[in-house]
Amino acid sequence: MDVIDLRSDTVTRPTDAMRAAMLAAEVGDDVYGEDPTVNALQQRMASDLGFEAALFVPTGTQSNLLALMSHCERGDEYLVGADAHTYKFEGGGAAVLGSIQPQPITHDADGSLPLDKLAVAIKPVDPHFARTRVLALENTWHGRTLPLDYLQAAHDFARERGLGLHLDGARLYNAAVACGVPAREIARHFDTVSICLSKGLGAPVGSVLVGSHALIDKARRWRKVTGGGWRQAGILAAAGQYALDHHVTRLADDHHRAAHLAGRLREIAGIDLLGQYTNMVFIDVPAARLRELDVHLRAAGIRISVGYLPTLRLVTHLDIDDDGVERTVAAFATFFQRN
Repeated sequence: MDVIDLRSDTVTRPTDAMRAAMLAAEVGDDVYGEDPTVNALQQRMASDLGFEAALFVPTGTQSNLLALMSHCERGDEYLVGADAHTYKFEGGGAAVLGSIQPQPITHDADGSLPLDKLAVAIKPVDPHFARTRVLALENTWHGRTLPLDYLQAAHDFARERGLGLHLDGARLYNAAVACGVPAREIARHFDTVSICLSKGLGAPVGSVLVGSHALIDKARRWRKVTGGGWRQAGILAAAGQYALDHHVTRLADDHHRAAHLAGRLREIAGIDLLGQYTNMVFIDVPAARLRELDVHLRAAGIRISVGYLPTLRLVTHLDIDDDGVERTVAAFATFFQRN
């Protein structure tokens, strides 16, 4: 039985065509800057998104960390969402490795950080305080796309206060497809942007950080310091190139399937649909039945992430087709109808 894996869009597997591109990749030593496929990917990403330079790195977590360490010095501070990935789900790396203090701000429902709350959070110039240097946003945030007018307002806010502006754009292309604009239109508001190739785009490994020459030069050094220097990485960069060529516009299919899944789950008694945003569906089920539900779904060949809260996140992606959505709906319906 084929497994339907809805835990995340990180679980995608390279297609046969992507594997062929990886096999054919021309490679060199990237620490020496000599891998032609890595260099081509970096040049492409910088050009496509409107930046001077780019850096190919192993993970999105490292990409965000390098950006913050390049913007900040020890004892500096970044403003960030209280439920943002860079604050909550990256092991406290900015504080642990960069000596950079996070100042968390509660998100609005659409994923934005209220500018009035950000203004109050900026520290005065005083030796008692960390120096506020950067505003970090996330797009998409729990599948939600930040409004385009908010991005402009956040850009203006940061410029007026002398702050750098970083975007955790792990799912930048999902946001662009959902908003009907080129990814460049979102990225142009920021000083640095981190983009994952290994989520909805379907590459097996890798993220790209884009920014100015000066910031990327700093990030390159920090990449080496944090153990991210790699050698013949062109094999992985080729997968990223293939993903950019073939898997961007098809993200709309993931969004449509998520919407269909949400609509069908809404009809099942016992499931409370909380919302559907881009390729993510959020539902509540009775907390006491989470483990039983997980066992039932696994027996049906369906994997979901089950924690200790009744809220579940189901994520559509490259490896989920229409049949996978229907199998998922049927498995949920069977569970709730029999109990």
